[in-house]
Amino acid sequence: MKLLVSACLVGCPCRYDGRAFENEILKALVRKGLAVAVCPEISGGLSIPRPKAEIVGGTGDDVLSGHAKILNEWGEDVTPHFLIGAFKVLDIALREGARYAVFKDKSPSCGVYRIYDGSFTGKTCEGSGVTTAILRKYSISLFSNEQIR
Repeated sequence: MKLLVSACLVGCPCRYDGRAFENEILKALVRKGLAVAVCPEISGGLSIPRPKAEIVGGTGDDVLSGHAKILNEWGEDVTPHFLIGAFKVLDIALREGARYAVFKDKSPSCGVYRIYDGSFTGKTCEGSGVTTAILRKYSISLFSNEQIR
């Protein structure tokens, strides 16, 4: 059984701004083959760098049900990219037998407990990203990067 981790948490510069974070615990798990690094946004065909994107009109669950969209800061609807990436990550999770994931909170893909509120003002709200919402539907337990120290 493997763990999924947001690739940006293990040093992959795949965030929207081309940066990365480095959590040594998670990096060690990837090195040992116990975790798989994933980036739904890159898997969905988005570039590095890319414009900021936020869920507008709800949460990841609302995106899945068609009641919310993911827009970038230029107003472009990038929902299809996020959905494609989310389902690709689900495929990886099922193939690898992953039952747990550690994701980057606040992301429109990977937010576990909080996401940006869609106003592009830096404000957050309770809710999860679209990839997280899909994984929860498959009973994959999710943890925020803030919980791993």
